[in-house]
Amino acid sequence: MARQPTRLLALAALAVLVGGARAFQPSPHISASTRGAPSSATSLGMAPRFDKASQKWFVTDPETEGPSAGYNIVGSLYRAGPVPFFQRIVNADTYEQAVLKYMAQEGCDRKEAQGNMDAFLENPQDWAYQKMEEKKGKPVKDYANANMDPQQIILSTVWAAVVVVFAYDLVTGVAEGRYGKAEGTDLFHGNLWSLPF
Repeated sequence: MARQPTRLLALAALAVLVGGARAFQPSPHISASTRGAPSSATSLGMAPRFDKASQKWFVTDPETEGPSAGYNIVGSLYRAGPVPFFQRIVNADTYEQAVLKYMAQEGCDRKEAQGNMDAFLENPQDWAYQKMEEKKGKPVKDYANANMDPQQIILSTVWAAVVVVFAYDLVTGVAEGRYGKAEGTDLFHGNLWSLPF
């Protein structure tokens, strides 16, 4: 019976690794000299547009501006951590609207907009500070390819696996009474103060 959760955990990890393969596609980098100036796609009217009736942004070219043109949710996890990952799950429409708005305002591609949105969700103050510094002439940070070198990907994957294994062991250990001798009581039934710690 103990092998079933381990097997399920291994299958989930395999699904994340296989499903996240698109997260590792490099993004074409926009140089600092063209940043802030509308791109050729924007000047041709091929940027996301705002519909005043529905109060939503929509794509004009799904292949270059739609979700398939960017990276998936695992890409957000690798680039900026768990905060944007969970925001994409919980607030998917808000995330999509923010990405489309950034694309339209900055004249950039989808991957760059996603990278900036992920960085903003992970730490808004640092992202805003970086943008202010870029306007003063500092080097432009490439958020679309942040943390995507192979060494960092391997390190992040191993670290995440260790955290998941320990968290799983903690939850199952508390549920089974392995941690702290519950003697008929346990943490899940409101008996926190009666546990012998």
